[in-house]
Amino acid sequence: MDIFYISETQASMTPAEEVLALLSKQSTEGHLNQDAGQFLWLDVTHDEVAADAELWRDQVEQLTGIRIFDLHLKDVCNLSHPSYFDATQDYELVVFQKLALNGDSTTKSDTHHKKIPAALHRLQTQPVSFLLLGNALVTVRSTQSRTIEGTRQRLLAYRPKHDTTSHASRLPSSPEDLMLRMLNAMVDQYLDLRQPLTVQLDRWQHALLDPRKPFNNWVALLDSRVELRKLDHLCEEQYDALQELRDHFVDTYDAQTDSTSRAKDLLLVRTNDVMEHINRVLNHARRLESSLESSVQIHFAAMAHRTSDIMRMLTIITAVFMPLTLITGIFGMNFEKMPFIKSESGFLYVAGTMLVLLVAPIAFYFYNRYFSKIKKQNTVD
Repeated sequence: MDIFYISETQASMTPAEEVLALLSKQSTEGHLNQDAGQFLWLDVTHDEVAADAELWRDQVEQLTGIRIFDLHLKDVCNLSHPSYFDATQDYELVVFQKLALNGDSTTKSDTHHKKIPAALHRLQTQPVSFLLLGNALVTVRSTQSRTIEGTRQRLLAYRPKHDTTSHASRLPSSPEDLMLRMLNAMVDQYLDLRQPLTVQLDRWQHALLDPRKPFNNWVALLDSRVELRKLDHLCEEQYDALQELRDHFVDTYDAQTDSTSRAKDLLLVRTNDVMEHINRVLNHARRLESSLESSVQIHFAAMAHRTSDIMRMLTIITAVFMPLTLITGIFGMNFEKMPFIKSESGFLYVAGTMLVLLVAPIAFYFYNRYFSKIKKQNTVD
């Protein structure tokens, strides 16, 4: 477990012994002065917690003075837990499903058997748990996490700027602020998926509507639709969890002073921003799913239209040659007395009649440009 001490001017990785000594110096109660922008960040992986959960919980209690409940400890260790928020009198728990690094996920190991596009393989997720323990933030995450690793590097590389410009970056002012920053970065990874998913959808649409090649990759298309539906449900769970977190901020933060009021407003602004990003991903996933279903419907409509054109052409051919078939059938009867049977010019009369019956309907169809209409429709398809 890595421990970070964060204040208004610095962020450093500190051993547990030094943190305990610092806590004893800060106040008689053994807690940091959060009003002065001082708090701890305890970063740990799922493997470290699973190795000895009770020992880890005792260490957290020693550093923060708050003991994690048994049910929440199970939630933290659950690698398939959905996005979720829960609050107690002492702390708050937020479980958030983030995108797995390089599509390497332990929670959805069965998806590699599916023949789905590369863009949809990136929808594999892993849970990250955030525990807001008063003056400390505890993160429980997978071994590989680009968001948290990037946050660690930025905190350690932070140097205070002497000029007080509006564009100068600043350290997180509270555990809630640090958590919302990481949540915002995790949601932005979902926003980055919009372009590859849209490109993949365009490929599906061209493949479905291409009249030169029959589409037969229905299994991959169905798996892609399932993955988009999972993204839809995932965003809904994330949105609900953050909505409950926002309501918790509104209900628990008192705006009696200007400083607390401003801190509350900043948290609400950040929470609303993360929720707005999740809502954008959710709307985009629903648009992609709707477009995919519309493409499938258009595909079957185009197939039905082409089948109708083929049946129309066969009907024309049948209408043209049916009178000829009738005449040949009549003169093929084995009767002794039939007109034109013994006449020397009988064959010419019958052949001339058949030629007229053949040319007349064809000329009628050409006059009404029926063949050209069918040709144009097939060209458009």
